[in-house]
Amino acid sequence: MVKVITYGTYDLLHYGHIRLLERAKALGDYLIVGVTSDDFDRTRGKINVQQSLAERIEAVKSTGLADQIIVEEYEGQKIDDIKRYGVDIFTVGSDWEGQFDYLKDYCKIIYLERTEGISSSDIRSKERELTMGIVGDYASYINKFQQEDKYVNGIKIVGICTENLEEMNKNIKTFPVITKSYNELLKSVDSVYVSANLENRYELIKHALDENKHVLSASPMCQNEKELKELFDLANNKKLILMEGVKTAYSTAYSRLLLLVKAGQIGKVISIDVTCTDMRYSSDKDYKMKSFERWGSNALLPIFQILGTDYKNHRIIAHFSDSQKSQDEFTKIDFIYDNAVASLKVAEGAKSEGELIITGTKGYIYVPAPWWKTDYFEIRFENQNDNRRFFYQLDGEGIRYELLAFTRSIQEEKKIEYIDEKTSISISKIAREIKENKNVIEI
Repeated sequence: MVKVITYGTYDLLHYGHIRLLERAKALGDYLIVGVTSDDFDRTRGKINVQQSLAERIEAVKSTGLADQIIVEEYEGQKIDDIKRYGVDIFTVGSDWEGQFDYLKDYCKIIYLERTEGISSSDIRSKERELTMGIVGDYASYINKFQQEDKYVNGIKIVGICTENLEEMNKNIKTFPVITKSYNELLKSVDSVYVSANLENRYELIKHALDENKHVLSASPMCQNEKELKELFDLANNKKLILMEGVKTAYSTAYSRLLLLVKAGQIGKVISIDVTCTDMRYSSDKDYKMKSFERWGSNALLPIFQILGTDYKNHRIIAHFSDSQKSQDEFTKIDFIYDNAVASLKVAEGAKSEGELIITGTKGYIYVPAPWWKTDYFEIRFENQNDNRRFFYQLDGEGIRYELLAFTRSIQEEKKIEYIDEKTSISISKIAREIKENKNVIEI
């Protein structure tokens, strides 16, 4: 018996996939098909996969061509599989030609010509014809978004609205539309990313929704929880997507961390300590970003997503700039829950280790600085031999995953909730209290 093995993602299974499987099947007597897992695809830079692993396996199974289906989960698995299943022939499409020659020591390698003019990427692009505009004045951040949109099929950033046209023209790549007029931008796009100053976000988001545009917004989205609730109601009534952009929430490592916590891997959570600081701009007189505005949402995210938003009490302690009394250079917030506590520190005018520690009754999770760019964390126990380490690739600081979730939500007409509305509203409530100096102790 001649055994043949091939691998693929098989997203949105099409004729090209089927033709390749048919030709692979014809090479031998028994065909093994490896379907790549979501996590492994991400490590290879494939973030546009639309269907779940189970759906993709079922699609391959329905062809009737595979004698056996396995899941590919890690680098180097192909060698293990060839040895384990006694494979005689390894085959993939010719677009991979030469890249698997190292397997010649284990079996015969055959590269098959692909069916021209058909690809899952093209199908996804046609399904997601989406244009986006950006509202904001931070050139470096806008450039990051423009660099990442090319990794997400079917979304294209085509314009910006800014008060600082001269700086933008000097420091960003060319856009078809660069304007001071928000209305002009909205006429040119299907959606907007709102990264303007916090005090302006409510009006900008509302105007976009009124014009039937989908919105991805920097966080916090508002400085008032009632206003944010109004925006969510407006978006839901108009069947539009309103999504909060906290890059950390969309990273694979952070998502897995939450799952492990909720699965009880460290027992019952009794304490969370989280820190976010950055002094890169502290000497810039023109830089007016407040500590909570910059970091508050990142720091609140694990607290609210693990312990919930129904805290019993909280205390806000802040140190304000001598020159700008409204600018908090350092903010510390302590939360008390029924059976747990949490504490966060955020700063633009002070420095500390930017780590996340989640304490449980069986062990704890440690995420090293900068924890908000989560790609690695550890579960630690009293017996160090039981410690576990987790690595997940993070591309584009999480921006591309954020854009992917946004575009998929629009396509499926249902928000993929990495951050639920209750969490977003609770973040805005804290933002309002700091703005109003309510429950704030100044130091």
